[in-house]
Amino acid sequence: MAVPRQLPNAITIVRILCAPIFLWMLLADGGADGALRWWAAVLFIVAIGTDGIDGYIARKYNIVTDLGKLLDPIADKVLTGVAFVGLSILLELPWWVTVIVLVREVGITVYRFMVVSDHVLAAAWMGKLKTLAQGVALSLALLPLWTLVGEWIWWVNGVTMTIAVVLTIASGIDYIVTEVRAGRKAKAS
Repeated sequence: MAVPRQLPNAITIVRILCAPIFLWMLLADGGADGALRWWAAVLFIVAIGTDGIDGYIARKYNIVTDLGKLLDPIADKVLTGVAFVGLSILLELPWWVTVIVLVREVGITVYRFMVVSDHVLAAAWMGKLKTLAQGVALSLALLPLWTLVGEWIWWVNGVTMTIAVVLTIASGIDYIVTEVRAGRKAKAS
């Protein structure tokens, strides 16, 4: 079966385009626990789930591109960043959490663009784990599960969000350390 070479990148771009629609759905009724909140959460889950799909297709059919390596993490950051901001606007997540996450995400993204002429900084394993943890934590926070299972779910949300924030910080440090070591190695040779 022939797969169009740009299919993974198209999926990535759709993920980016889902972000403003998701945010509108989340905020349209003030984050109430109604149908729009559920649909916003479903849209987020489907969109963040495409992260694995586009990567799988690109690797399986050997159509990995530099554009895809650059766009894929940006798409994740746009979608998760919008979710963090939306939850903070609704006062369901402290702003300091969102600020920490966004500083890390924007910092790494700016750095990616600064070094793109030298090399494409692809997502590392810890960055992928961070994205997975953020996706799970945000999905749980977005779904109004408290309406179905009770208030105890807030504890689960807190634990998963804490794991996501710790991995966000750790993966940011990992990127910095890796790039500093690579830079020193390049200068030495």
